Amino acid sequence: MPASRIVDLSHPIRAGLVTYPGLPAPTITPHLTREDSRANYAPGTEFAMDIIHMIGNTGTYIDSPFHRYPEGPDLAGLDLSTLVGLRAEIFDVTDASARGIRPRDFADRDVRGAAVLLHTGWDQHFGTPEYGRGAPFLTEEGAQWLIDAGAVLVGIDSVNIDDTESGGERPAHSLLLGAGVHVVEHLTNLGAVPRSGARFTAAPPAVEGFGTFPVRAFAEMAG
Repeated sequence: MPASRIVDLSHPIRAGLVTYPGLPAPTITPHLTREDSRANYAPGTEFAMDIIHMIGNTGTYIDSPFHRYPEGPDLAGLDLSTLVGLRAEIFDVTDASARGIRPRDFADRDVRGAAVLLHTGWDQHFGTPEYGRGAPFLTEEGAQWLIDAGAVLVGIDSVNIDDTESGGERPAHSLLLGAGVHVVEHLTNLGAVPRSGARFTAAPPAVEGFGTFPVRAFAEMAG
């Protein structure tokens, strides 16, 4: 079997990380320190057990339909076949003249059954105040085009799939999640993935009654 090459598309999570401006940063605290654990184990054996407290919208994360609709599948209800090893179609819009990504940006490519990954280049601002201002987004028309074209998942390396400066409207989220199309936000390193030919994976833990959670997103390519 030929060797494969894997490209990590996730932002690392750390204490104090600001993912989405205005949302709380994660905290990481010890439950059991290595030093304290030594009293419970044989000499030379020690463990660390830590507690992380964070909002689901941290780092690179996936939105399930439950995030938007109470009757939609939660994280535990997602079909792994729609999250693992998806054919990846990368769309480079880093040179776009407008913030909104529209149907014309997809150039009539076949995306049926695919993960559509929008490479805006906005991840260069991740973790800075600039990340939340003037960010690229998917338009309502673009979202509907992807649904009609049969995309399974849509990801973006920007602060949100929607325009966060639109006064609270979220047409891309509403359309995509309403159609059962997963949304992955805050991707990174999409420039290292070829236009076509890679496989994309972004699987969250199966948490019941929860709609959004970080993923370890990555692309796999033949070596």
